[in-house]
Amino acid sequence: MANILKTWIESDKREVNRMGKIADKVEAFADTMAKLSDEELQAKTPEFKQRLENGQTLDQVLPEAFAVVREGARRVLGLYPFRVQIIGGITLHEGNIAEMKTGEGKTLTATMPVYLNALTGKGVHVVTVNEYLSGRDAEEMGELYKWLGLTVGLNLNEMNTDQKREAYNCDITYSTNSELGFDYLRDNMVVYKEQMVQRPLNYAIVDEVDSILIDEARTPLIISGQATRSTAMYVRTDRFVKTLKEEEDYKIDWQTKSISLTEEGIKKAEAYFGTKNLYDIDNTVLNHHLDQALRANYVMLLDVDYVVQEDKVLIVDQFTGRVMEGRRYSDGLHQAIEAKEGVKIEDESQTMANITYQNYFRMYNKLAGMTGTAKTEEEEFREIYNMDVIAIPTNKPVVRKDQPDLLYPSLKSKFNAVVADIKRRHEKGQPVLVGTVAVESSELLSHLLDQEGIPHAVLNAKNHAKEAEIIMNAGQRGAVTIATNMAGRGTDIKLGPGVVEVGGLCVIGTERHESRRIDNQLRGRSGRQGDPGETQFYLSLQDDLMKRFGSEKIKIFLDRLNLSEDDQVIQSRMITRQVESAQKRVEGNNYDTRKNTLQYDDVMRQQREVIYKQRMEVISATESLSHVIKPMMSRTITHQVDLHTQGAKTEWNLQALYDYALANLVNEDELTLDDLKGKSVDELKKFFLDIADKNYETKQSQLVDPAQMLEFEKVVILRVVDDHWTQHIDEMDQLRQSIGLRGYGQMNPLVEYQEEGYRKFEEMISDIDFDVTRLFMKAEIRRDIKR
Repeated sequence: MANILKTWIESDKREVNRMGKIADKVEAFADTMAKLSDEELQAKTPEFKQRLENGQTLDQVLPEAFAVVREGARRVLGLYPFRVQIIGGITLHEGNIAEMKTGEGKTLTATMPVYLNALTGKGVHVVTVNEYLSGRDAEEMGELYKWLGLTVGLNLNEMNTDQKREAYNCDITYSTNSELGFDYLRDNMVVYKEQMVQRPLNYAIVDEVDSILIDEARTPLIISGQATRSTAMYVRTDRFVKTLKEEEDYKIDWQTKSISLTEEGIKKAEAYFGTKNLYDIDNTVLNHHLDQALRANYVMLLDVDYVVQEDKVLIVDQFTGRVMEGRRYSDGLHQAIEAKEGVKIEDESQTMANITYQNYFRMYNKLAGMTGTAKTEEEEFREIYNMDVIAIPTNKPVVRKDQPDLLYPSLKSKFNAVVADIKRRHEKGQPVLVGTVAVESSELLSHLLDQEGIPHAVLNAKNHAKEAEIIMNAGQRGAVTIATNMAGRGTDIKLGPGVVEVGGLCVIGTERHESRRIDNQLRGRSGRQGDPGETQFYLSLQDDLMKRFGSEKIKIFLDRLNLSEDDQVIQSRMITRQVESAQKRVEGNNYDTRKNTLQYDDVMRQQREVIYKQRMEVISATESLSHVIKPMMSRTITHQVDLHTQGAKTEWNLQALYDYALANLVNEDELTLDDLKGKSVDELKKFFLDIADKNYETKQSQLVDPAQMLEFEKVVILRVVDDHWTQHIDEMDQLRQSIGLRGYGQMNPLVEYQEEGYRKFEEMISDIDFDVTRLFMKAEIRRDIKR
C-alpha cells in the first residue's frame, strides 16, 4: 500500500510541476490584463475566437485566456483565482479530475477551462448534482461569462422543448446529470430533427464527479411507457382469429414457426376491423396484435409451450420441461396467450429507451471532473473514463486535527458519548457538524439533543435551497447541525466571528460509511483554507460495517480488557486501520458490481449507437431514402427465397414462397404459383426484386412531390424501427435477468449474453427489414399522410 501511495504522490508532483510551468505563463499576463480597460478586456473574447478559427489550438490560447478570466473575475465577482486554482483549471482543460479540498474554490477554478473551451462555439456542459446548485452557479458565474461576451443557459426539468433547445444552444449550459441523460434519450425518440434539443456532446465538467460517475453509476436512466397494446385489442384480435380456418384463411410454416394470413384471411380481417387496407401505416398496431393472436392460437401449444395454473399463463422451459416462474413472453405474445386462454390479461410497462451514466458521459469528446475526494477511486476513473485524478495542493496548509476513531460496545453507549461531546463543545461556543449514515440515526440523535436542551438544525437533504442555507450557517458560533453524510455537497461552511479562537468547526461522524470517500467528504467540511478544525469518528460494534467486517476480533480484544459497559471505549490507530481495511473490501466489491454492469451495458451501447445513428440519418434526410429501403427489400427477398429453396429442387417449398409473396409483396391478381416454377434461385430473387422496384417506382409516381415521398418513407421506417427497438430493449432486459443461471452450467454469463444479444440484434434487424418491406409494398398511398 505504501508503494502505491508513494507512486501516486510522485506522479501527482510531476504533473503539478508540469502544469505549474503553464501557470507561470498565465500569471505572466496578469499585469498586462490589469492595465486593460473593461472594453479592451471584453474585446479579447472575439479576438480569441478569431485566432482559433485561424488555426491556433486551445492549448496555445490557454495562458492568455486564463489570464483574461482571472482579471474578469476580479472585476465582476471580486474574486481572483490563486495559483493552485490555475493548476486545477489546467487539469480540467486536459480532461482529467482535479481533486481539490473543500473550500479551495472549485466553482471559481472551473471558470477558466469553461471559458476557454466555450470559445470554440461547440458548447460546454457544467454538470451538478441538483438543480439548486445548477441555478446558483449559472447565476453567480454566469455574470462573469456574460460580461466576457459568452451566452449562458440553464437546463431545468420543468422546461419545455423550445426552452431546453435555447439553453443547449448557449456557449455554456448548466444542468444536472439526470436531465442531460434523459434529454439525450428523448432526442433519439423524436420524429423530426427540429424536435431535438441537444447539440453533439462536446465538453463536460462534472462537479462532485465521484458522486455522479461512481455513486450513481449502478442506476441506469430509463424512459418507459405503457405498452402500446391495450388489453381490449388483445381480446378483439383473439376473437377474430378464432373464426379463421387453416389453409383457407391462414398458413403455418412449421419450419420457422411463422404464420401469415392468406388473401382470403386479409379480406376477412379488413371486413372485421372496418379498414380498407390492412397493411396501411395506420394499422401497424393492429397488424402486430393480429400476428401475436395468430401465433398464440395456432403456433403456441397448451401444455407444450406453456401451462395454465391458478388462472396464470406460465412458460414451460423447452430444455428441462419445468415451469419458468416469473418469466413472460415479450412483445405482447404473453398477453395474446392470456386472451386465448380467457385469463386476466396483465398490463406491461415497456422500456422505450435506457442508458447508464457511464456510457452517456463517455460519449463526450472531452470529459473532466472536480471533487474533494476521488483518489480512492482513481483506478476506476482511469479504467472506465480514461481520466487521471490529480491531487491539487491546497492554497494554505491544512491544520485540521483528525483524531483516531473511538469504539464503543453498543449503539447506546456510542450515542451517549456523542451527545456528551456535542454538549461540551456547544457550551464553549464551538460549532459542531454531526454526520450520520442513515436518516434514522439523525432522528435518534436529534431526540437525544432535545432531551439535553441543545438547540440544533437537522438536515434531511429533501430541500436543496434550505439545505444550502443550513450548511452555510453551520459554521456560526455554538451552531449544532445534524446532517446525513452526503448533505451539503457543493456548499461552503464559512466560520463565523470568534469561531477560530474556540478551535474552528468540529466534525463528528457517528459511524463509518462503507466508502472511505464519503468519510473523507465529511472530514473535509472542516479546516477549509487553512482554518483550524477537528474531526472525530465514533463507532460501535453494532454498526453495520463493524458487524459485517472484523468486529469479532475487536470484541475479543475488548473483553480481555475487562472494562465495564459504560466506559468500554478504546481509541486506537489499530481500530482505524481495521475499519479502513473493511472499507477497502467493500469498495472493491462495489467496483466489481459497477464494472459488471458496464460490461453488460456495453453490449447494448454498441447496438444503441447503431440504431440511433441510422435513425439520425433517416430524420436528417433531405432526399429520397431509396438507398435505405431498397437494400432492406433486397435482404428480405433474398432471405425468404433462400429459406424456401433449400436442398434439392424437388424439396423447394414454392407454395410457402408464393404465400409469403401474396401476404407481403404483391396483390393476388399480380402473381400465380406457375410464375415461380422452373426458375433458379437467382432468377427467383431477380423476379421478386423486379416486382419490388416496380412497386417502388409506382409509389414514386403516385406522390409527384419528392417531399411527400420522403415523408412517406420516413414514416414507414421510423414506425417500424421504434417499435422493434422498444421490443428489443425489453427482450435484452429479460435476457440480462436470466443469463446468470448459465453460470451453473459452467458457461460464462457475459460471453453468453454478448453472443445471444448479437443474435437477437441480427434478428431484430431482419425483422425491421421484413416489416418495412411489407408495409412499403402493401401500403396504399393517400394524400393526407399523418404521423
